[in-house]
Amino acid sequence: MVGVAQIFGALFGMLAIIFGAFGAHALKKICNEDQLKSFETGVKYQMYHALLLLLLGFNLRLETVLERTLVYFIIVGVILFSFSIYGLVLSAARGKKLKFLGPITPLGGLLLVIGWGMLLYTFIL
Repeated sequence: MVGVAQIFGALFGMLAIIFGAFGAHALKKICNEDQLKSFETGVKYQMYHALLLLLLGFNLRLETVLERTLVYFIIVGVILFSFSIYGLVLSAARGKKLKFLGPITPLGGLLLVIGWGMLLYTFIL
C-alpha cells in the first residue's frame, strides 16, 4: 500500500526536476548568480528530501506516532524551506521581493532538522 511518504516523495522529486530545469533555463535570463544559487539550493534540498521520503515510505512501516510525525515534519519542512526560497527568488527577480517569506525559510530548515533528529531517535530506540 502506498502511503503519504511515497506520494510526497514522488511529487517532490517530480517537482524538483521541473523546477531545476526551469531554474537552469528560464531563470538565467532574469536572475543574478546569487539568486540562481539560492534557487538551486531549494531544488537540491527538495530532491534530497524527496529521496528520503521514498526511502522512509518503503523501509519503515510508519505505524508509530514518531515515524508518522517525522514524515510530516519532513514534508512541511520541504514546503516551507524550498518553496519559500522559490518565492523569494522569483519575487526578487520581478522587482517585488516578498520579504515575509524570509523568516519562513529557516523555520522550514528547523523542521527538516527536527525530522532528521526524530529519524535518528527511531534508530537508537
